[in-house]
Amino acid sequence: MTGAVRADRWFSLLTMTRLLGAAVAVTLLLAHRVTDWDVPLAVLATAWTAATLIAFGRSARLRHSPVAWGVDTVAALGLVLASGDWRSPFYVFALTTLVLPATRLPSRAAAVWGVTFAATYGVVALLTRQVPSDTLSNTIRLETLATHMFVPIIITMALGYSSGLLRRLRLAREESERLAVQAERQRIAWELHDSAKQRVHAAHLILSALDGQVQDGGHGLVDAALAELRAAGADMETSVAELRMPLDGRPVDVLLRERAAELERAGVATIDVRGSLPSLSPLVAAHTYRIAAEALTNAVRHARSSAITVTLGRDPGGGRLVIDDDGVGMPTGAQPGGHGLRSMRGRAETIGAALEIRPGDDGRGTRVALQLPPIPDQNGATA
Repeated sequence: MTGAVRADRWFSLLTMTRLLGAAVAVTLLLAHRVTDWDVPLAVLATAWTAATLIAFGRSARLRHSPVAWGVDTVAALGLVLASGDWRSPFYVFALTTLVLPATRLPSRAAAVWGVTFAATYGVVALLTRQVPSDTLSNTIRLETLATHMFVPIIITMALGYSSGLLRRLRLAREESERLAVQAERQRIAWELHDSAKQRVHAAHLILSALDGQVQDGGHGLVDAALAELRAAGADMETSVAELRMPLDGRPVDVLLRERAAELERAGVATIDVRGSLPSLSPLVAAHTYRIAAEALTNAVRHARSSAITVTLGRDPGGGRLVIDDDGVGMPTGAQPGGHGLRSMRGRAETIGAALEIRPGDDGRGTRVALQLPPIPDQNGATA
């Protein structure tokens, strides 16, 4: 969870501004006599700063909780009131409470939050009894009060706009990834269908024509070669169908259950898909599915498995996918450098995931474990 917190740009902004606001307030309290209880207020501000940053830093739920934002705002405005002056050393400190609501809420709701903050601050200013009665007729005093009232609204609107812009950029990036994945899938499908598959078919025809011309001892070899070519053609058909199958908008667990059903119909293995993954971007979803599909195909066609379990789950670091089979495992001395394994590792590296391929826990079969990277939230931060 620590890594996710560090990656939250809005929490980083809160941390920097909150520390700065607290430092300014404490320095002013200790350097000048503001109230009769300057030292207790400085201690209270320091303690509240530490408590809120630790609480928001450790809990994503609190960072998204309007109740927590409200408590934080009330406490900050309470310090302004306790200082006895609306031009309080705690004014900047209070403004930092706008960071989370302005960046988590929709733009209109964020604007309402900013206006509410400004109105509440106006009430606090009146309660301090430090607003002169001639403020409305004094240009300088009126301008100062108006500035203090409008700054929270401007900050909220600016942060809300920035947050909305990041959300739109994230959506545009995901759409670009989706189109890139779709184009690459189509290109590979065309190449397999129009080139590789045709060459396999031609080789099958040539061997079939030679079958009657070989000596008796060679019929077995020709039959074996023809069987391999038929299997290769079937594999290509499956690959082309998978590449043309749209992934858009469908969760990975749904796609894997469909693929499992296809493999069960074509073989003797039973495949159990359990759980689900968090929402993934198109690029991550595509590579995650391809890695899992390759592992399932290997387990059914090469490891001669009779039972395969696919476990999908969510965790603070992102998502996790584990495929266990009871097959013959990887051959002794085999290096993880075959084309299929290279493809799986390359896909994992592309999306920043960690891929582990090893014997099963009981020494039988094979375990393929994929740990996905942290999932960005709606603001582009990982959570």
